[in-house]
Amino acid sequence: MSEQAASAIEEPDNTANADFSAELPEEEGAATATPENETESGQEPQQPEYESAEFESLNTDEAVESIEPNLDVILNIPVTLSMQIGRTRMTIEELMRLNRGSVVKLDRLAGEPMDILVNGTLIAHGEVVVVNDKFGIRLLDVISPAERVKKLR
Repeated sequence: MSEQAASAIEEPDNTANADFSAELPEEEGAATATPENETESGQEPQQPEYESAEFESLNTDEAVESIEPNLDVILNIPVTLSMQIGRTRMTIEELMRLNRGSVVKLDRLAGEPMDILVNGTLIAHGEVVVVNDKFGIRLLDVISPAERVKKLR
């Protein structure tokens, strides 16, 4: 071990003692000066001056205008539109028996409007149409935004 390392180990740390001595109660008639309560010139340090903060009112028309939504931000977000013909429940055994030509009975009647879902949320009812040899959807009834919010709760 080097001499510097050995001397560093043997020397006590005086910083802890200095902090501890400042916390000891003063004896009568003894005056001690610590850096916290006296400056080099012997005068007490001046207290910092604080100013009160002023805030603008939040009830201005400008604040209300900035709250209005900017729909341009979300217009390019992709969503999944799906059409649900109907549903049924079956066991795994029944599912495993399905093969070509099997008929699955659904919970909807023939000619009943189908559910149109966006990301799994019902937004409308419609029917299937054929347009230029492709399937399409004709909207029959669109759910109002207020009703959609009620269904979410």
